[in-house]
Amino acid sequence: MKAIQIEKERQMAVVDIPTQEMKPNEVLLRLEYVGFCGSDLSTYLGKNPMVKMPVIPGHEVGAVIEKVGADVPEILKPGMVVTCNPYTNCGKCASCRNNRVNACQHNETLGVQRNGAMREFIALPWEKVIPAGELDPRTCALIEPMSVGFHAVNRAQVTDIDTVVVIGCGMVGMGAIVRSALRGATVIAADIDDEKLALAKEMGATYAVNTMTEDVHARLQEITSGFGPDVIIEAVGSPVTYNMAVNEVAFTGRVICIGYAKTEVSFQTKFFVQKELDIRGSRNAQPSDFRAVIHYLERGTCPVDRLISREVTPEEAPEAMQQWAENPGKVFRILVRFS
Repeated sequence: MKAIQIEKERQMAVVDIPTQEMKPNEVLLRLEYVGFCGSDLSTYLGKNPMVKMPVIPGHEVGAVIEKVGADVPEILKPGMVVTCNPYTNCGKCASCRNNRVNACQHNETLGVQRNGAMREFIALPWEKVIPAGELDPRTCALIEPMSVGFHAVNRAQVTDIDTVVVIGCGMVGMGAIVRSALRGATVIAADIDDEKLALAKEMGATYAVNTMTEDVHARLQEITSGFGPDVIIEAVGSPVTYNMAVNEVAFTGRVICIGYAKTEVSFQTKFFVQKELDIRGSRNAQPSDFRAVIHYLERGTCPVDRLISREVTPEEAPEAMQQWAENPGKVFRILVRFS
């Protein structure tokens, strides 16, 4: 079957691979749409230390069930539109013991630590297959990245009395903006791109701050009447934005870290103590986050078409990835269409 493979740094190709043999507890999915995410771009650029080349990327899935194994519950049937939970969990580590399987110490994400979903068919354990209700497969490819943002809002314990800053208005950041707004919080979107900031306001942000052209500290102090934001969600992964989060969050505030910084970050650690901050990591997403995103998307209010920057065939994917690498700031999601 046809698959997309990153063979080495800046080299991607369409390859032919054998079809997987399906086990009795597995579901065979026919891939309709698979999204490229930031980790795939990092892999393509040779900057993802968790990946061993060559690798089939992809873990943002919109698919249809082709076939089910003998031990699969009847709730999953051929023809159903589904997405998937692309993470593994060992069941034995501290995270799994604490029922936080999204942070499993030995997790292997599709397309990162193991071959992913950029192929025509994939067989997965039935527990990782998530029915998508009335959604179409194209929309389903947006569920996983948005669920990561939804999970960060859960980690922040956001309520309707909070002011929340989301730094970084990519797909994950947009998920955090949506979920915070759904919980009734006042949301401030922060990014360097005015187009993304405008879309963030459409998706629930009350305020938008361009961190490149505005005085961020003065603007946040103005919006929050001098208190600072209760929650800052860092969805970029750079030393500048990490420091911004710690410096600007209110006393006794919560800082939620999603982005991976590629270099070491130096902090004024006095703020950790003086402000008595809660600084929390947020990794992947839980099944409840996937369900919450599906529930949101079923409302039909999400501007799906504006979140999809481009659709390509597998043969067009290498060129699309090269162009994304040359201009990463202007892309939300590139979807590969296998159907």
